[in-house]
Amino acid sequence: QVQVMESGGGLVQPGGSLRLSCAASGRFDIINAMAWYRQAPGKERESVAVIISGGNTEYADSVKGRFTISRDYAKNTVYLQMNSLRPEDAAVYYCNVNLSLRGANFRYWGQGTQVTVSS
Repeated sequence: QVQVMESGGGLVQPGGSLRLSCAASGRFDIINAMAWYRQAPGKERESVAVIISGGNTEYADSVKGRFTISRDYAKNTVYLQMNSLRPEDAAVYYCNVNLSLRGANFRYWGQGTQVTVSS
């Protein structure tokens, strides 16, 4: 069994910063990629940022230059540093972990953490 736990959401004023964390634990051989998604009310879930095992990263155009994804390989943890937050960044942020166990790939989701951007 694999557990994915997010933390770090909250209320922030426009222009402020937050850092989200997501830790994966349990039985697996290797983590292939870790990613952040978000879903605002009435909208579909969208990809925000991803970091693959080699360290390469990709970002949604809407967050480029403001958000930074990073990973602590020893702790199986991924972070999302969010700067210059805008009201449109408000959403539930979900962590997604792509991992392998005995040659098979699996994806797990966290429970989500709320980010509210408001003055």
